[in-house]
Amino acid sequence: MQVQIFGIKKSPATRKALRFFAERRVQVHFVDLQERPASPGELRRFAQRFGVDALLDREARRFADLGLGPARLSDERWLDKLVEEPLLLRMPLVRLQQQLTVGEAEPTWREWVGK
Repeated sequence: MQVQIFGIKKSPATRKALRFFAERRVQVHFVDLQERPASPGELRRFAQRFGVDALLDREARRFADLGLGPARLSDERWLDKLVEEPLLLRMPLVRLQQQLTVGEAEPTWREWVGK
């Protein structure tokens, strides 16, 4: 079993996910979005499952800094913006094969690992 986690090292939610899986000895592939952005295809997979709005962290400082509060963009434009600005994402994005979560989802992660 290998879990893929997209996030940034400074994010408390991402650190919590990394710690959760490490404590259960689950192999983790961590993608630091500040070093390497998520591919558009990867983000599209999460958007198809949860919707683009679920991926946006409207409370993020970066969201306010860019003045995106009143922005009304199409889903494709939001996805392009999320590729350019990973700090706009709700973190972490976690993937186990075809199963996905956005943000802290410890109950779901527990189901995945059976603990």
